Amino acid sequence: MSSLLEPRYTPEQYLELERKASFKSEYLDGEIFPLGGGIVGMAGATESHNLVVTNAVSELRAKLRGRPCRTYPSDMKVEVGPNGLFCYPDVSVVCGEPRFHDEHRDMLKNPTLVIEVLSPATEAYDRGAKFAQYRRLASLSDYVLISPTEFRVEHFVRQSDDCWLLSEITNEHQTVQIISLGCEIEMAELYDRVEFPAL
Repeated sequence: MSSLLEPRYTPEQYLELERKASFKSEYLDGEIFPLGGGIVGMAGATESHNLVVTNAVSELRAKLRGRPCRTYPSDMKVEVGPNGLFCYPDVSVVCGEPRFHDEHRDMLKNPTLVIEVLSPATEAYDRGAKFAQYRRLASLSDYVLISPTEFRVEHFVRQSDDCWLLSEITNEHQTVQIISLGCEIEMAELYDRVEFPAL
């Protein structure tokens, strides 16, 4: 009796498929997950999600202007190890010389900061398997999770290879301090024009 097995892909096969695809997919341990389904989540994002991403990119770009840092929106892929995670963070920042997977310069290997904006479909993944993969990046000093439905930012800061310090910011008058980048972002700016759902 034969069993049907899901096909397993090499990173090279994933990249070849991804660069020709009309939709985004992420890769984890030989499996490809379309951004419209599977463990990755949903076909589109809410207005609040998009506003938070736009605000984060705008604020970081402004705060880091004139410094050797680059801010990327969600179209920049990030590679975690040659056989690990290949994904699209909502926001990524690299300080210093960016390193890429190959000459296409579409897959970053050394982000300093990664931001994920949470959604019901992706929250468990962003907190669990995805964060476990991100922690393998020696370059990564900060991992930030942002709620688009309330004033809540969870900021993980690397203390050592196996220790991360969590701070939670829940007040619209506070700031998110990113010491590794030498900047801070006001919560009011991060949530500019975001309307929370009525309780």
